Amino acid sequence: MVRKLIATLALGGAFALGACNTVQGAGEDISSVGECGEDVLDGDSC
Repeated sequence: MVRKLIATLALGGAFALGACNTVQGAGEDISSVGECGEDVLDGDSC
């Protein structure tokens, strides 16, 4: 059970890092998610 969890987290992390390519890209992605969250809380859509 623990092995499956660790494998899933590692695979998810690999996909996330592959999608961002750079630290700057990761920062932009995180910022985008934060802005979308704020929009949703204000009643707007992303």
